[in-house]
Amino acid sequence: MYGCWEHVLPLQLGSRGTITEAAGFNPDADIHKLREAMKGVGTNEAVITEVLTRRTIAQRQRIKEVYKQTIGKNLLDDLKSELSGNFEKVVVGLLMTAPVYDAYELRNAIKGAGTEEACLIDILASRTNAEIKTINEVYRKGASLSFAGMFRYHKLPRNYRLFTNAGRDESDSVNEALAMQDAKEIYEAGEARWGTDEVKFLTVLCVRNRKHLLRVFDDYKKVSGRDIEDSIKREMSGSLEEVFLAIVKCIRNKTEFFAERLYKSMKGLGTTDSILIRIMVSRAEIDMQDIKAAFLKLYGKTLHSFIKGDTSGDYRKILLELCGGEK
Repeated sequence: MYGCWEHVLPLQLGSRGTITEAAGFNPDADIHKLREAMKGVGTNEAVITEVLTRRTIAQRQRIKEVYKQTIGKNLLDDLKSELSGNFEKVVVGLLMTAPVYDAYELRNAIKGAGTEEACLIDILASRTNAEIKTINEVYRKGASLSFAGMFRYHKLPRNYRLFTNAGRDESDSVNEALAMQDAKEIYEAGEARWGTDEVKFLTVLCVRNRKHLLRVFDDYKKVSGRDIEDSIKREMSGSLEEVFLAIVKCIRNKTEFFAERLYKSMKGLGTTDSILIRIMVSRAEIDMQDIKAAFLKLYGKTLHSFIKGDTSGDYRKILLELCGGEK
């Protein structure tokens, strides 16, 4: 299932993650540990957790390559045959490159009769042009799996298609006159009319650069007397409201967006494990340190304590490793 994706290179990652490059990295030693953990009756999940959560994406890819060369089998397939449940889902994610994991999650979100819109929001509202383009390339490489085109066309809900163009201006320029014009046009497309012109909202929010949009949000409050988030809540509902709010939140502060998503995945009765796993896996090597700080600032409790109180067993242990400690 994953063969055609193996050679997609990982994206350039930042340095605010909880996972950093392991010193003295020895893939052969790691392979020996993993083989021992899977040998015989039962599986040593603690060893699997120790190896995979203390290696970077690039180092994990090297482990997979050497495993295939020396053992002649696919590491991911061997692990999947030994594992189950949410622990398995975390391990599967950790063994993929960043764009492959995004594509894998998107594919699962839109296959079948329904759509997991939370996944579309988490990924499409927060990724850069380069990341979106790489995800598109993953889909093209997956043509033999009969899902090429689903991301860009008929299976993707209409409200998300503009994201796939990767057409956001990523400069730092702010056109003050255009910002006021955008603010007025958004107001006229929503608060000032009966019904909402979704296309106008999307065109502005998915194309303009971050600094320009922050100015648009300020101007919007001058024009309408409300924060744009309040207007979105008044004018929209359901998944449409969610996606527009997600865009605005990612523009204002991406780490707070992810902190809020994590909080909502765990608060109250039950846990939305799909969101919890996706964010913990995909952000561990990018900005998890910042997300943890934002979580503490917003909710007065550590992310570590929330995960510890809301999960259990080996699933809890692997997530806490990705979280990177109490503080």
